[in-house]
Amino acid sequence: MLIDRILERAFAAGGLVGRLTVTTASGYRFRAGDGSGPEVAIRFADAAGERALLLDPELRFGELYTDGRLVIERGSLPDLLTVLIARNHGSPAFWPVRSRGLARRLRRRLIDRNGPERARHNVARHYDLDDRLYGLFLDSDRQYSCAYYAEPGMSLEAAQAAKKRHIAAKLLAGPGLSVLDIGCGWGGLALYLAEVAGCDTVHGITLSCEQQALAERRTHAQGLFRRVHVALEDYRATTGTFDRIVSVGMFEHVGPAHYDAFFRTCRERLAEDGVMLLHTIGRTGMPAATSPWITRYIFPGGHLPTLSEMMPPIEASGLMLADLEVLRLHYAETLRDWRARFLARREDAARLYDARFCRMWEWYLASAEAAFRHEDAVVFQLQLTRRNDVVPLTRDYVVQAEARLRQAEDALTRIRTVLPAQA
Repeated sequence: MLIDRILERAFAAGGLVGRLTVTTASGYRFRAGDGSGPEVAIRFADAAGERALLLDPELRFGELYTDGRLVIERGSLPDLLTVLIARNHGSPAFWPVRSRGLARRLRRRLIDRNGPERARHNVARHYDLDDRLYGLFLDSDRQYSCAYYAEPGMSLEAAQAAKKRHIAAKLLAGPGLSVLDIGCGWGGLALYLAEVAGCDTVHGITLSCEQQALAERRTHAQGLFRRVHVALEDYRATTGTFDRIVSVGMFEHVGPAHYDAFFRTCRERLAEDGVMLLHTIGRTGMPAATSPWITRYIFPGGHLPTLSEMMPPIEASGLMLADLEVLRLHYAETLRDWRARFLARREDAARLYDARFCRMWEWYLASAEAAFRHEDAVVFQLQLTRRNDVVPLTRDYVVQAEARLRQAEDALTRIRTVLPAQA
């Protein structure tokens, strides 16, 4: 069949690694790849899916897998993604990708605007899913962002604790300070900054009703409700001045059209001698539209910024870049651990939703890991100030602060161990 030959040529032109065997809906079989990587076999369930893939591989690969119309008969999903993108650092080189990529960039410039109402709707699409879902694969503190694998062989729990420690150290967090946590999630970092780092007050804001409700319950359970407050609030509506501002895993949802407003708001909220830490997924390559599958099914309105997109609005706001760290591969390791946990409890996820949802979530976690492992996705940590004399001259203070925070964590653990025994 003609569609079989076209599909074979498309895969042959893709510059694939490994050994990929493809069986079409008609039963025709062909091979592609350079033989140097994983061995994978896939089968298409219908010819309509094959045609859709040829027209828009960036979107359709994930859709076909989610719908069960692309079946992996040998190898794993990460193996397949390695075969497809490891060499090209992007999608397979099917000819329509570039033209559609341009169309998507134009569309995003014209209509993708994350104003307050749209931002709330976009957040609800992902973060207001059944709360039990996130308990299946996240660590016990519900850290839904890149962990920090500071040492080889760290567990997910240890790496997420190291992430909070690293961020608190860069914030120079401590007693007497007020903190604004933009996009505070389920409140784990806010509680850490108050309980471990000793900050006086932490004001966390989120647009997720589910996250806000659980975070508030946690503040009461830990006896920190007088110092930690979590509000259902857009960053544009926040008032007051704060000694420290932190934002972890939220900036990806802001959208380029609102970068000026975001950084201008942060400067207005930050005290003159304050410190801000922005932790965001980004790209080290040229600005580009985010995966259409991710923005349609997982993170509507999402965009991964490059430094060239962030720096002009930072400069225009009056904020100064005091330090920049690029976390490479840390998120790939985080997603690897999340995916392993999710697969271990896949039946529980299927009971919450269904098998199709599980395939969608598997594609999300595996394709995101592949993006960090093989493409240009990284995590940026930008330290921002209003003056250039606020942060110490060398980075030694980060290591020293992390050591103090670890001691405080250990002391808190001992207290929590002793109190139940005494009771």
